[in-house]
Amino acid sequence: MTTPTLEPPRSVRSRLEAWGNSPFAPTGLATLITAVHSRPLQIRPMLFVPILLFSSYANLQGFKIDSAGITAAASGTYALLAMRRRPSTFMNRFSVRGLVRGSAVGIAIVNTIAAGWVYATGDREREKAERTENPRWV
Repeated sequence: MTTPTLEPPRSVRSRLEAWGNSPFAPTGLATLITAVHSRPLQIRPMLFVPILLFSSYANLQGFKIDSAGITAAASGTYALLAMRRRPSTFMNRFSVRGLVRGSAVGIAIVNTIAAGWVYATGDREREKAERTENPRWV
């Protein structure tokens, strides 16, 4: 019988970097924005969806620092705009739509913090070396 190896606990910095470098964070936020604002169609919040999807695409192409900057800007702007509006009644906050909206705002705030950290502390020379060593379209 083998004993499982325990991983050391990850630091807050490593978790922030992992979240900020992930292509799934902007895609997940784009999915929640679409779920909340597609019916009835609200144009302004839906403008963030293609920006976030492009950010995820850029991340997959190796531009992680620039992608983090786009994600931080779009997520932060969406969070500010979404927090301006309040549900009309107390019970609307705890409906399914209200929970999805709250999740979208929460993920947008976390995206802003994590992607902002990656953008601020990123090493562009190392990223450029990674892109040249590991090309995506060969």
